[in-house]
Amino acid sequence: MTDKAILEEKIMSKASDNDSPQENSLINIQNYDFFYGDKQVLFDVNMDIPAKQIVSFIGPSGCGKSTLLRNINRMNDLVDGVHHNGDITINGQSNYDPHLDVISLRRRVGMVFQKSNPFPKSIYENVVYGLRIAGVKNRSVLDEAVERSLRASFLWEEVKDRLKDSALGLSGGQMQRLCIARAIASGPEIILMDEPCSALDPIATLKIEELIHELKKNYTIVIVTHSMQQASRVSDKTAFFYLGELIEYSDTDQLFSTPKEKKTEDYISGRFG
Repeated sequence: MTDKAILEEKIMSKASDNDSPQENSLINIQNYDFFYGDKQVLFDVNMDIPAKQIVSFIGPSGCGKSTLLRNINRMNDLVDGVHHNGDITINGQSNYDPHLDVISLRRRVGMVFQKSNPFPKSIYENVVYGLRIAGVKNRSVLDEAVERSLRASFLWEEVKDRLKDSALGLSGGQMQRLCIARAIASGPEIILMDEPCSALDPIATLKIEELIHELKKNYTIVIVTHSMQQASRVSDKTAFFYLGELIEYSDTDQLFSTPKEKKTEDYISGRFG
């Protein structure tokens, strides 16, 4: 079976993927250091991220949380002069395996950015963009992926009659949900979100948070957020970073109610940050 046929089969099967949440660890980060040139920005990070849970990264600006997020799908490879020690594995396979296809990794690990970034194309073509790049041409597969992804992102009822219209005509919140639909259209296992609500109003933020809860049924979600309230609302686990170090990582209720580390307590109580 060709890679394209495997991808098509995976996309079609996602529609009926109703597996119960797994408790096993999906992402393992081991003794991980990361450098931009000579500047070290992450120091000996160790954490396990369970499958089909929501994990939030919190901490003040410049603490390394977005850097770590982007290394889960190797987005930082696009920056000159970066290097690392340690490893990040997904389902036991190293992200840095020399035989790993990075394009394939990024299909398995979708990304949603801080600012919604729809392409200047139709709503339909935005959703299927990654599939077309992967060589999928079967119209029924593309149509199914569009409806499934837009339904999963709570957007189908709002746009189903204007799929040929430009995505740039959507509201800010709709654009961000479209970007989520685009991220999940290829059937990833993991969705990374880098401050997905920072540019949205409270009503649009609420819709995104409701969407995140629903997506947890089928995806592992890792979120970077500056909003501790958002982390406490949506996350199963929360990791607090400070100056490139992972200070504390635990169940969200425990981290916010009875943190073990004084730095964590000082941050969530507003003493700094």
